[in-house]
Amino acid sequence: MQAPDSGTPNAASTAAPTSPGLRARLRRLLPFFSGHRVAWGLAFFGTVVGAITEPLIPALLKPLLDSGFTDGTLELWLVPLAIIGVFLVRGIAQFTSQYAITRIANEGMLLLRKALFERLLSAEMALFSRQSASTLSNTVVYEVQTGATLLVQALMGISRDGFTLVALLGYLLYLNWQLTLIVAVVVPGVAWIMKTLSRRLYRITKASQQATDDLAYVVEENVLAHRVVRLHGAQSSQNQRFGQLSDSLRRLAIKATIASAAMTPLTQLLAAGALSTVICIALWQSRTGADGGQAITVGGFASFITAMLMLVAPMRRMADVSNPLTRGVAALERGLLLINDTGSEASGHQTPSPVRGALELRDVTVRFAQDQSPALDRVSLRVRPGEVVALVGPSGAGKTTLVNLLPRFVLASEGDILLDGCPLQDWRLDHLRAQFAMVSQDVVMFNDSIAANVALGAPLDEARVHACLAAANLAEHVASLPQGIHTLVGHNATQLSGGQRQRLAIARALYKDAPILILDEATSALDTESERLVQDALQRLMQGRTTLVIAHRLSTIEHADRVIVMQQGRVAEQGTHAQLLAQGGIYARLQNHAG
Repeated sequence: MQAPDSGTPNAASTAAPTSPGLRARLRRLLPFFSGHRVAWGLAFFGTVVGAITEPLIPALLKPLLDSGFTDGTLELWLVPLAIIGVFLVRGIAQFTSQYAITRIANEGMLLLRKALFERLLSAEMALFSRQSASTLSNTVVYEVQTGATLLVQALMGISRDGFTLVALLGYLLYLNWQLTLIVAVVVPGVAWIMKTLSRRLYRITKASQQATDDLAYVVEENVLAHRVVRLHGAQSSQNQRFGQLSDSLRRLAIKATIASAAMTPLTQLLAAGALSTVICIALWQSRTGADGGQAITVGGFASFITAMLMLVAPMRRMADVSNPLTRGVAALERGLLLINDTGSEASGHQTPSPVRGALELRDVTVRFAQDQSPALDRVSLRVRPGEVVALVGPSGAGKTTLVNLLPRFVLASEGDILLDGCPLQDWRLDHLRAQFAMVSQDVVMFNDSIAANVALGAPLDEARVHACLAAANLAEHVASLPQGIHTLVGHNATQLSGGQRQRLAIARALYKDAPILILDEATSALDTESERLVQDALQRLMQGRTTLVIAHRLSTIEHADRVIVMQQGRVAEQGTHAQLLAQGGIYARLQNHAG
């Protein structure tokens, strides 16, 4: 028995968001950013060297003031040499560290984005029913890009300013350890402010992500349904809906700004208190000689105050870095959730060959939700190799659900499905789906050439493409295009008419040449003349192939070897077209109603 493919959200999507520690969240991202040891080494080396040069600036003030201005003993040529040398070393170090960290971040972003797209290609089908296309595309493209950019900025800031603080504090300790102890009191206060406000920022960021998804979904709906909106005059209601979600996102942005902006003044207030205390004590020491019995020199005092003032900038930046760091990690976490919390499609290991095309359903039931009636209710059906079976019935009878079971787009809740006597769950998934060609009433095309859309997933053979287009009655139109089969079809082939798109899908099915053919209203968008030509091609294609046809038109059904009539998820009648008409049952009533 196969597991149900529920479309309901999983627990992770409905449970209240948790707030793990920042260190734990960063640890989850480490596998994507931990490679490139040379880049990490360059980043560390450049950051450390750059941080070491920071105390050299105030350190130069002491000999400049004491020996240059007071004593006049300082060699003049040393001044430009020292200043230019310090800034040259610092510039090279900053360039090296910035380049290395940016390289690490972008490589990590590339790995994460590739992993996300691979997950989308192999994800369980339930993912696409519980998350919209706009949400998934936003996560893969924009969230990862934004998260990586913010994270690299935060990492660069933390590493640069962290080492700078350590270097400056070390120099301050060397100059005057008593005064430095007063400065050190500020550090725990800054850490507490950052920890408290970053937690609030994390919660607001998560809420903003959901609000952004909701807003993008409204835009996606109105783009896809633009004709319906205008036809029904629903612009005003849709505009109101968009406005409400936009206002919610605006309020969250203001809350995030408040939490972020509060860090800087609070940090600066602590620094100002420490600075005023230090200046007063330093003046007292200078006047009384309380610093080890020796008065502080002008150069020493200027050097100390300059180094201390230089602490303010990295402290302020480290307070500000909490916002981009929190937002960046939250954005990248969303990608990790998609990778780690989304299951892949289950696949077996059997690759039976050759495939004859015998299909069997044994008491198959499909439920999309436990509190709803089953889409299929204990259906048993056997299809012989090469048999053409038509599935008919009213809308909602379960016809499309039944054919979607075969390539495992839908999983059965109960029962067994076999192809050539082998249960579908035992087949290797790619090998199983290679046995099916499908033409659905919902045609999906890629923004690529006509040839690439026809040969989708298979090596391109132009002669074979032309033959399939001819068989699908599309060759004449394609020949009239400026670039022929190499013409780009645009977004979902919107440059083609509905009938042309349907015939292009039929050409794709012809090109695949699979042993089992599924036609779900494949001729629904064709006019009478085009349908006749395509039906001739399909009749030739069906020879020797197992074919399941969902159709309402009599021209499609009457040539089937067997007609299966479905009603409320069950097989109500089956037989040939003539037999079912003679019975005068459901099928006869459907045909009379269609006529």
